[in-house]
Amino acid sequence: MPSKPATHLASHRQRLKERGIVRVEVRVGRDDEALVKRVAAALNDPERQESARSALKRALAPAPTVDLKALLASVSLEGVDLRRDKDLPRDVDL
Repeated sequence: MPSKPATHLASHRQRLKERGIVRVEVRVGRDDEALVKRVAAALNDPERQESARSALKRALAPAPTVDLKALLASVSLEGVDLRRDKDLPRDVDL
């Protein structure tokens, strides 16, 4: 038995899939609706997509993490007295 013929919607979705386009559902507040639509339009526009993508990556990138060793290496110790008094033995009463 032959398979059911593809509907127009199914063939449209298949063409989008072949182009690498995916459907994304996003829930935002009413005030942000227009902004999200403009962002999606900019990412879909070949003339603006690179600049939009780089601007979004810069704006939304996580803060760079600095490990403790790098943080300590970047600290200026000028004027800090690092000398330590000599530890003398303590009298212990047993």
